[in-house]
Amino acid sequence: MQIFKVGGAVRDRLLGKPVTDIDWVVVGATTEEMLAQGYRPVGADFPVFLHPKSGAEYALARTERKSGRGYGGFTFHASPEVTLEEDLIRRDLTINAMAEDDQQNLTDPYHGQRDLEARVLRHVSPAFAEDPLRVLRVARFAARYADLGFTVAPETLDLMRQLSESGELEALTAERSWKEISRALMEDQPQVFIQVLRDCGALKVLMPEVDALFGVPQPEIHHPEIDSGIHTLSVLEQSARHKQPLTVRWACLLHDLGKGLTPEEEWPRHIAHEHKGLKLIKVVNERFKAPKDCQELALLVGQYHTHGHRALELKASTLLELLQSFDVYRRPQRFEEFIAACEMDARGRKGLEDRSYPQADYLRGAASVARGVAVQPLLEKGFKGPELGEALKRERLKALKAYKENA
Repeated sequence: MQIFKVGGAVRDRLLGKPVTDIDWVVVGATTEEMLAQGYRPVGADFPVFLHPKSGAEYALARTERKSGRGYGGFTFHASPEVTLEEDLIRRDLTINAMAEDDQQNLTDPYHGQRDLEARVLRHVSPAFAEDPLRVLRVARFAARYADLGFTVAPETLDLMRQLSESGELEALTAERSWKEISRALMEDQPQVFIQVLRDCGALKVLMPEVDALFGVPQPEIHHPEIDSGIHTLSVLEQSARHKQPLTVRWACLLHDLGKGLTPEEEWPRHIAHEHKGLKLIKVVNERFKAPKDCQELALLVGQYHTHGHRALELKASTLLELLQSFDVYRRPQRFEEFIAACEMDARGRKGLEDRSYPQADYLRGAASVARGVAVQPLLEKGFKGPELGEALKRERLKALKAYKENA
């Protein structure tokens, strides 16, 4: 029995990055031998065991064979005869197909270290094309390591293109897709993830609503970058630069989908794109079964982001309606995330990345004023039920009018 550290732990150590998760592979062992040493079985599809002391996962070396569509369409074979090299060849990228023993002696049959030094993401074998999830994984790695200069090898991009055209991507479950998308959006360069998906034709399969934005012009006076797709990538880039949470990044990706529906004869203007985009945002939310908080914020940002930009011009009554829509009284954090998404939208324009956004503090102040209206005096006046709600609304409107006058 031989035990090796494999995959990301080896890759990140060689890159000088912190190692968080460690994958272990056991070569030359049987299930019975693992059980005899106190390991506890947990794998449903193939033999994976928990270490008796550390609780870490140890997998028996295995081979795999394509047996159906999608990510789960594989038959696995594990036995003491499976070599380390056979286990490594089934992995996606050469930089993830390295192993080391407890003395840090490297096993690198597919030249992963060479590709690390060359900053190339390259597939290990033609079997790469058997797993559609790898299209998303490679795009995610491209986003993760973009700051180090990594790019996708042309031949790997070709395989990703073949996968995108094969219909295999449609076999991915919403859960698996969302797991990769959400992780990719939280990388330092999430816009690279979207760009790589577009380069290999996967974006028009997975998110045709986002893909449709590319080539759609916007008024240059507001958007020096002109192209709606480029703008979306820039907004996503700003959201990462400013360390925004997943909810905000997802909203940034989807906020302008309505512009993809504008007839060409109306370009570069996009009248009512906020309203038109809502049905598309709902479709994308449901396609990937995004978490409820991501879904809600994406819809609210899609509908109201131009309100955010025009905050200083809004009438007090419109401002109150905006605050009510977000339920700022019970859910203040959601409104804060809306403000963040609006600011990222404003910064996601060529040459305007560092311009101030006074609307943010103005909106925060308005929310604070509305929340500051006390209910008790109205109760003491005898208001209750629907009448109390209307009285509270009137007092909040009065407070917002005063806020506007003094702002």
